[in-house]
Amino acid sequence: MPHNEISITPIGADAPIAAATHGERAKCLQRLMRLELPVPLGVALSFAAVHDIAGTTAHMTRIVAPFGADALLCVRPSSQNPDWGGPGAILNIGMNNAKMAGLGAVVGARVASLLYLRFIQAYSIHVARLDADLFDSIDPQKPGAVARALAAYEAEAKKPFPQDRTTQLAHVLRSMARAWEGTSARLLRQARGAPADAALGLVVQQVVLGRGKGECGSGVMQLVDSATGQKRTTGRYMPQSQGGAQGGAQGGAQGGDTPITDSPALCLHSRTQGDSLAQRAPQAFDRLKAYATTMRQALREDLHIEFTLQGGAVHVLDAVPVQRSARAAMRMACALVEDGIISQRQALMRIEPRSLNELLHRQIVPDAVRDIIGKGIAASPGAAKGKIVFSSAAAQASAAQDEACILVCRETSPEDIRGMHAASGVLTERGGLNSHAAVIGRGLGVPCVVGASQMHFQMSQQKLIATDGRVFGEGDILTIDGSSGQVLAGQPDMLEPELGAAFQNFLSWADAASDIEVRANADTPADARTARRFAAKGIGLCRTEHMFFEANRLTIMREMIFADDSQDRRATMERLLPIQRRDFAELFQIMQGQPVCIRLFDPPLHEFLPRDSRGLRDLATALDLPLSDVTRRAEALGEYNPMLGLRGVRLGVTVPEIYDMQARAIFEAAIEVRTKAAPVVPEVMIPLVSAKHEVVLIQQRLQAVATAVREEHKTELTYRLGVMVETPRAALRAAEIAPHCQFFSFGTNDLTQMAYGLSRDDAGRFMSQYVQQRVYPEDPFHTLDTDGVGELLQIAMRRGRQAQPDLIFSVCGEHGGNPESIAFCRQEGMNYVSCSPFRVPIAKLAAAQLALAAQPAAP
Repeated sequence: MPHNEISITPIGADAPIAAATHGERAKCLQRLMRLELPVPLGVALSFAAVHDIAGTTAHMTRIVAPFGADALLCVRPSSQNPDWGGPGAILNIGMNNAKMAGLGAVVGARVASLLYLRFIQAYSIHVARLDADLFDSIDPQKPGAVARALAAYEAEAKKPFPQDRTTQLAHVLRSMARAWEGTSARLLRQARGAPADAALGLVVQQVVLGRGKGECGSGVMQLVDSATGQKRTTGRYMPQSQGGAQGGAQGGAQGGDTPITDSPALCLHSRTQGDSLAQRAPQAFDRLKAYATTMRQALREDLHIEFTLQGGAVHVLDAVPVQRSARAAMRMACALVEDGIISQRQALMRIEPRSLNELLHRQIVPDAVRDIIGKGIAASPGAAKGKIVFSSAAAQASAAQDEACILVCRETSPEDIRGMHAASGVLTERGGLNSHAAVIGRGLGVPCVVGASQMHFQMSQQKLIATDGRVFGEGDILTIDGSSGQVLAGQPDMLEPELGAAFQNFLSWADAASDIEVRANADTPADARTARRFAAKGIGLCRTEHMFFEANRLTIMREMIFADDSQDRRATMERLLPIQRRDFAELFQIMQGQPVCIRLFDPPLHEFLPRDSRGLRDLATALDLPLSDVTRRAEALGEYNPMLGLRGVRLGVTVPEIYDMQARAIFEAAIEVRTKAAPVVPEVMIPLVSAKHEVVLIQQRLQAVATAVREEHKTELTYRLGVMVETPRAALRAAEIAPHCQFFSFGTNDLTQMAYGLSRDDAGRFMSQYVQQRVYPEDPFHTLDTDGVGELLQIAMRRGRQAQPDLIFSVCGEHGGNPESIAFCRQEGMNYVSCSPFRVPIAKLAAAQLALAAQPAAP
């Protein structure tokens, strides 16, 4: 049926009803009828009919024709997606003075008056748009309440309350159409993902009273737990109450939301002594469970069912997908696969990739009380609680005593790596989504909130001042939520990660479906083990500089920095060689023959020197040098813009002893670990390349080291050489660079930084305003800029392939874990993406969904 065709259709098994024209509720009711379930009679109004009904009553005769003259009616919204919401349901249309008198003989005068009163209130507030407090002085339990309500309506509306059912229905339908088009309603549903032109369908349905003789009442039920996804019959039942009083699954009842019942809500069943639906009406309870099971099997979904009992007979009013947490969604999808109801493909397509964050990290329980004392940028997901510490040393001391802590600092630097490892969470005053704290936090799986600049960080006094003025010191307990950016006082209850069998099965299905590999960025054995746990296809980026910040290594690095000549530097590096060799050997062993891409030393040397006078004095003592010499050397190494200074391949060219040592450590570790079953072919990556001759110089030195290692160990040695393309010039000169290497790995963090001329550490201060004002469609450090940065990638790949057809391409920046960025990488034919270990599952699912979406749908 065309989308703009006016359709007023009795809901039946063969009626021309579709979610795209009549909304999901109407289509669901039709599906229930096809299953021969006891669904009350209903009529579906298409989107076009609802739009037309706003200005005419010509369709009323067609709408009411299927119903008996005495039937009470209700109207419920039917949007294309239940999550978009809609105006609330209105019940008991058709109640009037005569109907109240007739019903009184069946259900009693008191109940009949309550039903009428409920409708008067709902109609007054939501249709006639009268003030809700109009009825505050009317006690529904006192005689004459209806007469007083009718009088109040007439006085306020300047006309009597309508007594004709058709007139009432026409006004209800018009009011719901107007409510859908209201500004607030538009903004709310657009915030929920609805398009601007989303339309509304309506369902007119015969009311089942839920009141009278025998077992009467209403309730809701489902067969799974919404929080965990475990199979468990949950819900509630209210004796002698109307359906819709429970709130419904979509657009719950409005107007007198208090259930018309003298009984409290009951559980559906109870293991203890006490009233329940299972005890009051066991046959009805068993029938409900059977209906729910039938729906799950036929509709291939776990459903939340709204029902009414009338004299013990079950009536199914509605059914919508169960509201669920991410962990519940995963378990439910896997259970449907295990039960043979849906395919693995369908299960994979049902889970939003980013929702996996909730499974991978601890979370604050949804209903916990949150004492919010500040807010920053949600930089690394998950929640963490612990005592405040203000330095990395204090964090390590806390961890040594097995005490959870939150590392609070202005910003982190590479020397804070050990403190971040030790902390349960990190809170910084400065920084954005791609600041040091954010990137390392995501890599470690440590919850992190950055850029909390509205709080006051008094580091010298070791105080943190909340936005409301409260003062927190070292040892006070904080909780940070790295998924929302909130900083909380105290320690609310937590949910633990969900990494059980269902999760592992899900990852294996994603692997089988994907056509682009996912590797992990891993700098430590712990990172590598996490990568293995999430079945990463290897390590796509190992940042070796993070291996140098332990105390014994840091001292040696500083000695090398202060060495007078190449011979002294080489001698110093010899002391680091066995340590580096053990590092790489452990990584190779953990990865068991999978590829390991090791980036050679990248940061500027000044990052390894102390920043304050006390640190410089301690260094002078350790090196047995005059303080003045140490200070002068530190000042000489300082750079105005270290991001663009002496770092990466530039260090490899000017201080070659570092790369020589690292190359030997890599090659000797590969020989040590390799076996016939798991050969090791290390991938060595040169960072920050911008010219062909840089690659040639490093390539020659690596070849010389490899030749020496082969001769010394009397064995063969194979390795792959690649470059990290993170400067625009490297992308543009890819044809010159490609013949000298086997792979390009795009470092999109720095490439974005250089292409935009933005600091990823500082851009967070204004980026939200830029996105809000549509200067950029998204934060380019979060979602890959496929127009600008993406074009550089396309140029590099095209020119690189022309010069070296077998060249391997990948992205190893944080964009590698972003679903939208993965779509671009896959489209351009990249071989793999690499991201933080805890983003591997997200990347795997996104890659699988992209591959499945490109395939023809299964019959």
